[in-house]
Amino acid sequence: MTISRKRESLLLFFGDLCALVFSLFLAFIVRSGHIPTLVVFSGYLLPFSFLFASSILIYFIAGLYDKHTLVLARRIPQTILKAQIAVAVVAVVFFYFLPFFSIAPKIFLFIYLIIVLVLTSVWRAGYLRFFSSKKKQSALLVARGHEAKELFEEVNGNSRYGIHFEDYSRPIDSGIISFIKQAGITFIAVDFNDQKVRPVLSQLYELFFSGIEFDDIKDLYEDIFDRIPLSLIDDAWCLSNISAASKPVFDAVKWIIDVVVSGILAVVSLLVYPFVYAAIKLDDGGVIFSYQTRVGKRGKPISIMKFRTMSVANDDGKWANGQKNVITRIGKFLRKSRIDELPQLWNVVRGDISLVGPRPEFPEPVALYSKEIPYYNLRHIVKPGLSGWAQIYGKHPHHGVNNEETRDKLSYDLFYIKNRSFLLDLKIALRTLKVLLSFAGK
Repeated sequence: MTISRKRESLLLFFGDLCALVFSLFLAFIVRSGHIPTLVVFSGYLLPFSFLFASSILIYFIAGLYDKHTLVLARRIPQTILKAQIAVAVVAVVFFYFLPFFSIAPKIFLFIYLIIVLVLTSVWRAGYLRFFSSKKKQSALLVARGHEAKELFEEVNGNSRYGIHFEDYSRPIDSGIISFIKQAGITFIAVDFNDQKVRPVLSQLYELFFSGIEFDDIKDLYEDIFDRIPLSLIDDAWCLSNISAASKPVFDAVKWIIDVVVSGILAVVSLLVYPFVYAAIKLDDGGVIFSYQTRVGKRGKPISIMKFRTMSVANDDGKWANGQKNVITRIGKFLRKSRIDELPQLWNVVRGDISLVGPRPEFPEPVALYSKEIPYYNLRHIVKPGLSGWAQIYGKHPHHGVNNEETRDKLSYDLFYIKNRSFLLDLKIALRTLKVLLSFAGK
């Protein structure tokens, strides 16, 4: 059906790596006027290997391995340029200020950075052109509803997918089989939970032996959108895909990383505390910290510590009581920069929350959402976190109850809970770093 996302990411990774190494080779030729010997070139590879690794990491943070970045070709040049500026800063630090990485002459580094910018841009543009020109499979959606329409528009509106859906408006009845044969359909996405689909399942089964590929719409939707919409799942899906059981190795290593990383960051962040103290006192003279009750793992209440950003320090999210609470002047900056969340590093050290996980909510909206949104309490089977999949990609209600946005957020939380792994945690951490550096806080 579609090119495997893992294979696609590996292809892009190796392509970028080849572009980085070949840029070094070309830079040497441009600078010296001759092809380097293997011994000489190897001598340059060692110090530049650190720059290669930094470049790949920066590309990842910049989103150059995200599928939506691949889709929107117009963003590629701008994204690569921003990434290369960051690479240039790292290169200057490596080769100008750290003697171990020193190279001479320094003009060589400038030549390399120019070549790698051009070569990476050409490689990415060529990849997109090649991928767009691939012949697509003829596909059909045997499903209806909002999510099916989303899939139809996403797949048919973008060149990255290896399929093209035919005739979304066709009714799901016995006549659909004739259409499948006439249109040469080779891939079918089915909503097996839809009662209207059940009468034609036996006929679809017969098509299986003609080589047609089938997929559950839930799996296809998850693969494309990286979330799990509530309207497509049921009790059976939850029982077979979500587990409350611990993952001994994953949980143990995650706990060690939480304690070590948050402990170091918490100690370093103490340098910021005096400045925040002075800013808050000069702003309105109020207390420095706010302590908020949130819902933690298995529904247990936890107390979260933050720098105060609201006029009322501890309202515990009780927005419906008519209590006037507004963001302070310094609070706007603290939120935008995410400095207000630094004290929560001590919550991570203490074990209340993790660095990565679903964001903990106030008890009052949790009680409401648990009644009105199906499977909402599933997000409490894992430890909440400072940042999470939903924080990066989902919508977030702020200081108010919003069922629609919370359902959207939950769809990302369920994706994380189902697929949680070291690699996913690393991706969330790196994307969070990008958000912090871009001052995209709220």
